[in-house]
Amino acid sequence: MHYPKYHDLGDKTVFITGGGSGIGASFVSAFAQQGAKVAFVSLSREPAEALCDAVEKLAGHRPLYVRCDIRDIAALQAAMEKTRSEFGPVRILINNAARDNRHEIEGFSVDEWDSSLNTNLRPHFFTVQAALPDMKEHAGSIINVGSNSAILGLAGYASYVTAKAGIVGLTKALARELGPFGIRANVLIPGWVLTERQKKLWATPEAIEECLAQQSLKTTITEEDVSNSALFLASDASSMITGQSLIIDGGRV
Repeated sequence: MHYPKYHDLGDKTVFITGGGSGIGASFVSAFAQQGAKVAFVSLSREPAEALCDAVEKLAGHRPLYVRCDIRDIAALQAAMEKTRSEFGPVRILINNAARDNRHEIEGFSVDEWDSSLNTNLRPHFFTVQAALPDMKEHAGSIINVGSNSAILGLAGYASYVTAKAGIVGLTKALARELGPFGIRANVLIPGWVLTERQKKLWATPEAIEECLAQQSLKTTITEEDVSNSALFLASDASSMITGQSLIIDGGRV
């Protein structure tokens, strides 16, 4: 995809969680095409390395991939330190990794709840903590990826919806506390993006038809639609935007 050019993003270091597939892979490609130095973590090595190969051909330089389970905070922060040592100070942080596993309320255990929150919310705080020394010195943009499932109150995955609601509160707190250092924090809130995972597990023709009926815009949402908004929030074009939620859901109600 051809992205608008944000010249201030060139040569900045970007760290992305969950960059190996879906929306995260689109982030990796979009920022690399801006000339940014992109590092990302993901669990699955083979698709991540394939992504690096594809992006290198497209952008002319290779992203840095570090295999990491983001529930392991020490490993996650070690990946950020590796990024810093190879690419320089982290100026843009995108907390994207998430797992929208469906579950019922009955029988959902404490360990399952903790695992969900440890994937979908906890890392967002600790990546910010690790990036702060760089961002306090150089300023920066934090982009947390939420979900309109929290706005709509969708059923079937209460732990995920809870985490995505928490991301909005966390981001507002970060924006207020870190603003004096020139650090901005915003939330991207996608609607139903038809990634390969969604198509494989849940995107039946009937479900897509129902979603489009609720959208003002009658086309499905792509990963690139979300990446375009991330580029804007990372760039100086949004220099006075912080503590905000940018909803990309085709006007779904």
